[in-house]
Amino acid sequence: MALFREQADVSVRPAVPGDEVAITDVQLAAWRATHADVVGAEVLAGLDPSALHERWRAAIVRPPTPEHRVLTACEGATVVGFAAVAPLPAAPGPPPAGPGGELVALEVAPGSRRTGHASRLLAAVVDGLRQDGGEHLVAWVLDGDTARGQFLRSAGLGPDGAVRQLATGMVVDRSAPDGSPAVERTVSEHRWSAAI
Repeated sequence: MALFREQADVSVRPAVPGDEVAITDVQLAAWRATHADVVGAEVLAGLDPSALHERWRAAIVRPPTPEHRVLTACEGATVVGFAAVAPLPAAPGPPPAGPGGELVALEVAPGSRRTGHASRLLAAVVDGLRQDGGEHLVAWVLDGDTARGQFLRSAGLGPDGAVRQLATGMVVDRSAPDGSPAVERTVSEHRWSAAI
């Protein structure tokens, strides 16, 4: 008797209206699993899923340009990851020469990681950029996200020296005496890039 191993049907497709709920769920779960120490669990707990649903719906239904895209990774019909890409913006540091895109988001649900979804999403992003005449891809890596850095390095990207600071919101310094004002928490992101 032969043993057969069931394997889910896996795919990448453009996001469609209705995917915004699953995309938000994946984003929040991934951020909580990966970024709570750096960004702050209280900041992540304060994110409004309804507002994120609306932003993702707008990105899917009314992208600012044809080059703005949202893709989903699926196991069967279930969305387990997503990527969003935009045209290269003016950014700090030396810009890549020539046209290209910025990987605005790439997240996979914690329970579906290390199964090839991120690689398939990144390959689809690069294929789309090449079809549009893109020559470069950039992505941002949050301090402390070694797994993302390792993934991007394995895909051929590397740090290019650009750094940006992001404000995550006001947080209370729990180590300070009572009555201390909230302070703004900032995090650093480093730009990674590659010719495609």
